[in-house]
This record gives sequence, C-alpha cells and structure tokens, in this order.
Amino acid sequence: MKYGLLILIYLAFSIEGFSQDSMSAHAHSEDHESHDMPKFRAAVLIAHTLIPDEHTEENFLIPSWGFDLEYWFNRKWGIGLHNDLEIETFIISGPDGEEGHLERVYPLVLTFDGLYKVWKDLVVQLGVGTEIERQESYFIYRVGLEYEFEMGNHWDIAPTFFYDSRLSEYHTWSLALGIGKRF
Repeated sequence: MKYGLLILIYLAFSIEGFSQDSMSAHAHSEDHESHDMPKFRAAVLIAHTLIPDEHTEENFLIPSWGFDLEYWFNRKWGIGLHNDLEIETFIISGPDGEEGHLERVYPLVLTFDGLYKVWKDLVVQLGVGTEIERQESYFIYRVGLEYEFEMGNHWDIAPTFFYDSRLSEYHTWSLALGIGKRF
C-alpha cells in the first residue's frame, strides 16, 4: 500500500509537470507564431456598394475597387487605411424628400480604421474617414466585418461587409472580396 501511494504521488507530479511543459510549449509556439507573422498587409478588393432607395429612386448597386494597407501590432489588434473608388456616376436625392439632387462622380472613400480579430480570423473594423468628390466631400463613419482565409505563404482571400454613414446625407452598404498579402 505504501508503494502504491508513492507510485500515485509520483505519477501525479509527473503528469502535472508534463502538462506545464506542454502549456509552456504551446505558449511559446503562439509567441513564436506572432513574431513570425508579418506586421503589414496589403489587399486589393472588388466590391459592390448598395445605395438604398431612400437616397435614390431605386436601390442602386455601384461597382468599386478597393486598396487596403494595414499594420498589425499583434495577432489581435491592427490599424488600416482602407480606400475605395466607386467607379460610376450616380445621383443622390435631397434628404427627407427635399428638392435638389447631388451628382456623385467617381467618389473616392478613404477611411482610417481600427481592426480587432474577435474570433479566429474574423476582423471587426471601426473607423472614420472622408468621401472625396469634386462637388462636395463628406465625413464618414465605417463599421465592417472581414474574414481572412489563409491561403499559404502569407496570402489570403477575405470576404468583407461594411456600412458607411455620411451622417444626415446618405449611407451605403458594401460587399467586397479581397486578395491580401502579408509582408
């Protein structure tokens, strides 16, 4: 019985020591992975932007191109400069049915976003920016979601969904697909 108790105590300490070594190795591999992960990411996106019928005579989809530059502080947190060029001319009705229309000719949207990975590679984007157009520019608030599917060699494919609000002027919803590279 005495030897059985000693064997149980020895096994308990051995298992505990093994689990601590295993946890330490896992923590070390996560640290090593985050150090090996490149800090910069660039992506090219193709998108469609929906302008709801409350701002136009009917729902209007506008094709657009995007170019994103991001810097990741660590695996979870980053910042990004997200740029979109809407490649069509369209007309926005006055707010609340007022007279007057605003023509938008190839507006350029620039936002500076905070990025946070909430789960695996699901990124939440929150930011501010501007829509630049020759007649009138607008301040923008942006909220978005993106999921980065890793393809190997630091390449990814990322479907993206975001909402841009130009306060009382108009708002848009966009759906994009991006190809990104970390470096």
